Amino acid sequence: MGRDADATGTDTGAHPGTDAPPGTGPGPADRADSPAARPGSSAARPNPPAAHPSPPATRPETPALLARLAEERVDHRFKGLPPDADGLTVGELADQRRNLFTGGFTTPVLTLSAERLEHNLALMETYAARHGLAFAPHGKTSMAPQLFHRQIGHGAWGVTLAVPHQVWVARAFGVGRILLANELVDAAALRRISAELDADPDFRFLCYVDSVRGVELMDAALTGAGAVRPLDVVVELAAGEGARTGARTAEECAAVADAVAATRTLRLAGVAGYEGEVPAADPERVRAWLRRLVALAAELDAAGRFAGVDEVVLSAGGSAWFDAVAEVFAEVPELSRPVLKLLRSGAYVSHDDGHYKELTPFNRVPDEGALLPALRLWAQVVSRPSPKQAFANAGKRDAAYDLDLPFAQVVRGDDGAERPADGITVSGLSDQHTWLRTGPGVVLAPGDWLGMGLSHPCTAFDKWPLIPVVRADGTVVDYIRTFF
Repeated sequence: MGRDADATGTDTGAHPGTDAPPGTGPGPADRADSPAARPGSSAARPNPPAAHPSPPATRPETPALLARLAEERVDHRFKGLPPDADGLTVGELADQRRNLFTGGFTTPVLTLSAERLEHNLALMETYAARHGLAFAPHGKTSMAPQLFHRQIGHGAWGVTLAVPHQVWVARAFGVGRILLANELVDAAALRRISAELDADPDFRFLCYVDSVRGVELMDAALTGAGAVRPLDVVVELAAGEGARTGARTAEECAAVADAVAATRTLRLAGVAGYEGEVPAADPERVRAWLRRLVALAAELDAAGRFAGVDEVVLSAGGSAWFDAVAEVFAEVPELSRPVLKLLRSGAYVSHDDGHYKELTPFNRVPDEGALLPALRLWAQVVSRPSPKQAFANAGKRDAAYDLDLPFAQVVRGDDGAERPADGITVSGLSDQHTWLRTGPGVVLAPGDWLGMGLSHPCTAFDKWPLIPVVRADGTVVDYIRTFF
C-alpha cells in the first residue's frame, strides 16, 4: 500500500494476464500533446486566479495517514488473499510481489490493473486541464483514500462525496477540499463539520442546498453548535421536472439564495447540478440545461448574492456528459469574481466493461483519448454438469450486477495459458455462483480460472475491502483499501 511508484508502470493498457491492446489517447501533461502544447486550447487561457490562494487539497500529515494502511494485518476480513499471508501486514505482503495466479491467491478475487489505472488517472488530468476545468472526482465510486490521493496527485482540486460517513473517511485520510453533492440537514453531521471547519482554517467544505426549509435546518443546527466559520453552500438546480434533487426553477433557486443571505452561519458560494438527470437526455437537452445552470450563476452574481467569497463555484459533470459540461462551461461569461469550474465525474478511475463503456463521452470525442476498464473479477470453474452449462465460484456477493451481468473475457487453464472466453456467456448470478452458458465445442473444466469484466464500478468496489493491484504480467504490486 502507498507504493504508487510501483503501481504506475508503463502505460501498456494491458489487463493482468491478457493480450489486451495498448491504450490510446493523451497521457500525462508533459507529453507533446499536452494542453501547454496547444496554443489555442482553453488551458492556454486559464481562469483568473482567486483573490487569495486556495487552501491545500491535502493535510501535511497525509503520507503518514496513508502509510498506516500498509500496517493492517492480513486476516479473515480480506477475501481472495493467500491463506499463508495471514498475520503479515499488507505492506509486507505487497513487498513480496506475489503472482496473482501462482502466489496462493484464492478465488473469487477482484483485481485492478496497475497500468490501466494509471492511464485513466493521467487521461482525465489532461482532459480537465485542456478544457480549463477544475476536477473533484466523486469518491463514492471507490471510497478508497489511496485512490483519492492518486487523483489529487493527478491534479484533482479535491473530492466529491455524497453522505457524511464518506466525509469522515476522506478527512481521516487528510483530504482538505470536499464538495458534498447533497443537501446536508443532519444536525449531528453539521455539528461535526462545523467543528472541523473551526479547528482547521485550511479545510474547504461545500455542500448543496435546494430548499428554504433545508437552509432553516442547517442554520438552526450550526447556530446551536456555536459555529464560527460560515459553511459554504451551492444552490442545486434540478435537471427538470421529475429529476432527482434540486430546486426546479430559477425563482426557487433565488428564494434559496435569499434564505442563505439571511443567515449568519451559511455563505452562498455558487451553483451546481447533475446533468445526468436531464429527462430524455440527449446532447441538445443536456447542453440546454447546462446553459440554464450558467445563466443562474450569472443572475445570482448580478444580484450580489456571492458577497464574501473569492470565487464562484460552478459545478456539474457525471461520467456520461462531461464533454457537454466542458463545451458549455467554456461559454461562461465574465462574472464579478473568478469562476471555479468544477467537474465531478468519478467512474473514470476504473471505468468498466459495460455501462460506462457505452456511455463515456470519449466515444463521442475519440480524438481526446479513451478510458480503459481496469477492474477484473477472477473466479474458478467449480462445476461442469453439461456441455451447455458451467458454474464458477463468484456471485452477487462479489460482482456488480445492478446494471449488467459480468462479461466472460478470458480463460486461464492449468498450463497457465490464457485464451479468449469465446462461446462463454454469464447467464445469471446466485449468491456465490456464476451461471455460465457454453456454446458447442467450448473447452472449460473445473479448476480453470475465468476472468470477467464488470459493469458499474460503484457497485463493484463496495464488495471488496482490499483489492490487489496487478501488473500486466500478473505481479501484485499494491493493495487498495476501501471504506464502505
